[in-house]
Amino acid sequence: MTGGTIRAGIGGWIFEAWRGTFYPEGLAKTKELEYAGRHLQTIEINSTYYGTQKPATFAKWASQVPDGFVFSVKGNRFVTNRRVLAEAAESIEYFVKSGIVELGDRLGPIVWQFAPTKKFDAEDFGAFLQLLPMKHEGVPLRHAVEVRNSSFIDPGFVALARSNGVAVVYAEHFEYPEIADVTADFIYARLQKGDDSIETAYPAEALDQWADRTRTWAKGGVPVDLPLASPDDQTKKQPRDVFVYFIHEGKVHAPQAAQALAQRLKS
Repeated sequence: MTGGTIRAGIGGWIFEAWRGTFYPEGLAKTKELEYAGRHLQTIEINSTYYGTQKPATFAKWASQVPDGFVFSVKGNRFVTNRRVLAEAAESIEYFVKSGIVELGDRLGPIVWQFAPTKKFDAEDFGAFLQLLPMKHEGVPLRHAVEVRNSSFIDPGFVALARSNGVAVVYAEHFEYPEIADVTADFIYARLQKGDDSIETAYPAEALDQWADRTRTWAKGGVPVDLPLASPDDQTKKQPRDVFVYFIHEGKVHAPQAAQALAQRLKS
């Protein structure tokens, strides 16, 4: 069985500390996305979490990256930062219609991020997942949810995500729960245990491990060394696209981490 496509990348592309470490000295800020697009495989857009972007902005971003490059898009916080998620239909529709489809074939998953205080409520969360559209203007949409409260370590949560075809973000983090259950036809991982003192954010042996895990995911398997909320489930074995982002901790060298992982996956 052949595997899906594995892409390694970073969160955003505007960061002062990347100038002179990742971006060449003197590179115009207007050329940074174009440079990142040539040297990385994917970027998670963070600005969409905080505010609405214009369709022309999405189209411009798409034009600045090469074929094969994919953006993931963080869903707006007004969708997820609410007491009753079942009431988010209007906000979801507004976000989806904001112009994200202007990314065209550069549009990857939409990731919906929840606050650490948001606890699992099966009825409400299930209603939220059913609100997520699977396409817009003929463009297929893929969704992932990043939950940050330990109450989501629950087989019921995994079952809801799987029945709706929504990926559970595997978040490697010092505080948030790590849930590696496979629930969709793609994998979304956010690696947040980097170290700025390491030139590749993660040590070589850790990157070797992540290369092995992403290969396993891409071929349809489940890494045996990652925690599952529903370990008795049998995941359908099929090739899956894998999106891996080096984010938050070790951010200064996150681009080098993504490049180092991509290099390992070529061998």
